[in-house]
Amino acid sequence: MSKLKVTGIAGRFGARYGSSLRKKWKEIMEKRYSDVTCPFCKARVTMKRLSVGVWQCPKCETIFAGGAYTPTTEVGTPKVQE
Repeated sequence: MSKLKVTGIAGRFGARYGSSLRKKWKEIMEKRYSDVTCPFCKARVTMKRLSVGVWQCPKCETIFAGGAYTPTTEVGTPKVQE
């Protein structure tokens, strides 16, 4: 029996666009849709992306700025909308 590769979220592209691009896209999208700890209410939830870099916690409904694909970045901390 041969080993099967798990394509995950990138399986919808089939054989199109090249394997390296599909792997990069898969890595980014898995980070985007993963559960993250809210920096304000400390709940472990999936953040809602309102637009590029603007995120909202579904529990405390705080809107804050983060990264384009992730709510928090390695460089900066989230900024609260006043």
